[in-house]
Amino acid sequence: MNIFAEAAQLEQKNQPFAFAHIIESRGSTPRHSGQMIVLTDGKIIGTIGGGMVERMVIDEALDAIAERKPRVFHGRMARSGSDAVGSDCGGAMSVYIDVHGLRPKLVLLGAGHVNRAIAKAASSLGFDIHVADTYAESLAEANFPAGCTRVLAGTFTEAIEKLALDEHCYVIIATNNQDKEALACLVERPFAYLGLLASRRKVQTFTQHLRQTGISEANLERLYAPIGFNIGAETPEEIAISIMAELLQVKNRAAGGLMKDDILLKRDKLVVLRGSGDIATGVALRLYHSGFRVICLDLEKPTVIRRTVSLAQALYDGEFTVEGVTARKADNVKHAFALLKEGIIPILIDPECSSLEELKPRFLVDAILAKQNLGTNKEMAPITVALGPGFNAGSDCDAVIETNRGHHLGRVIYQGYTQPNTGVPGTIAGHSTRRVIRAPIAGVMHCNINIGDLVKEGDVIAHIGEHPIYAPLTGMVRGLLSEGLEIPEGFKIGDIDPRGALADYMTVSDKARAIGGAVMEAMMCLDRR
Repeated sequence: MNIFAEAAQLEQKNQPFAFAHIIESRGSTPRHSGQMIVLTDGKIIGTIGGGMVERMVIDEALDAIAERKPRVFHGRMARSGSDAVGSDCGGAMSVYIDVHGLRPKLVLLGAGHVNRAIAKAASSLGFDIHVADTYAESLAEANFPAGCTRVLAGTFTEAIEKLALDEHCYVIIATNNQDKEALACLVERPFAYLGLLASRRKVQTFTQHLRQTGISEANLERLYAPIGFNIGAETPEEIAISIMAELLQVKNRAAGGLMKDDILLKRDKLVVLRGSGDIATGVALRLYHSGFRVICLDLEKPTVIRRTVSLAQALYDGEFTVEGVTARKADNVKHAFALLKEGIIPILIDPECSSLEELKPRFLVDAILAKQNLGTNKEMAPITVALGPGFNAGSDCDAVIETNRGHHLGRVIYQGYTQPNTGVPGTIAGHSTRRVIRAPIAGVMHCNINIGDLVKEGDVIAHIGEHPIYAPLTGMVRGLLSEGLEIPEGFKIGDIDPRGALADYMTVSDKARAIGGAVMEAMMCLDRR
């Protein structure tokens, strides 16, 4: 048996497998060299010596296939201690486990001119190409590159059932007159990419129909339509290039755009936000969707209340997504720029803004909302904007945004101050101060319920140490501090929305959106000057 020939056959079939190879062996081990193929069902071809070490390598290989990432396994032939495999041989072995047979699956629904051109463009890019249609003549072998799987079916619903689609697939719908059928079958399923070749008018008609049938905005957000980059493409071949460019951007998690506009070369679209709480998140999302690159700076453990709509949660979880935009904790400035290229908002632990010298942003926005200036000044960036009380526009910063609810919310001030802090929370369903929960004593926060839970007045929602915290009114828990935080007496720890089940705790507030728009206005106005 030639294990490498077996591997080549599996690779050609695009059948997932792991290839385990002994790269180091010391002392007494089952083998000092050897290779082994591990299939997705745990079966093996070849061996690295058997015993417990081989069983553990098989388990590691299956995990590697599931993660689609290679890894190195270290094992010691001992009963206890680090890397012990449960044997008494006394040696040690390292095994490199690589993953193969995972060419990305590109599924083309419709065998028309554009999808034929896409298949030819994708064939040299390592894709496993599958194309389906309801017309046999459209699927003629001569229309597609060698190795392309062609599927004929009576309907596209039937074709989709035959294609064995999963969340790793890249799917393009271009069926001429059966797009609606195909889209209805696929729009609620998770894919690496789902694109629809259609005009803007057709996209609007389809998406409006899908909304009326109950399809959620989250599912519609995942749809790429109209498909491709705007490069003025006219011919099927040009359209194919524009579509494959977009697909590769998604596949490679790249930011896209012109290479000459690389954020490392040009910082004119780089915005640094001080803070990453719920209002800062509203600003970040507005800027992100408008083409700016956003980096947040914050404390190691931010004390945010509305955690479900705060990118700050990434500092607790490593990564967090709000309304389809993902933030991730960055280890350093280099890592932050790498995340920007993936289309991810980096959050650096840097409350003192020591990274600004290396970041060199064009814009800095103080979105801490501490009701006082915690060190922001006009020298931090060419254009500085601050939110709320505590800032003197024209002195501390170039502009300050009114954050007090009411007629002037979102007003941009270029000289002077915003309205002073009233200390009174906004009114919701007739409740203001009462809906806000503050710590009656200092101590460690422990949560009894989750954000989004419905509670009744008097329910225990948290503890500070052993001291119970009661819901001040009936409604939905819209905000609550993170578990385990050390907090001082009088600190805001949560808030109850008296609207109950009608409250929305998963999307950015109207106030945050209004302030985000005002920040954009200030930035654009100041940039023109």
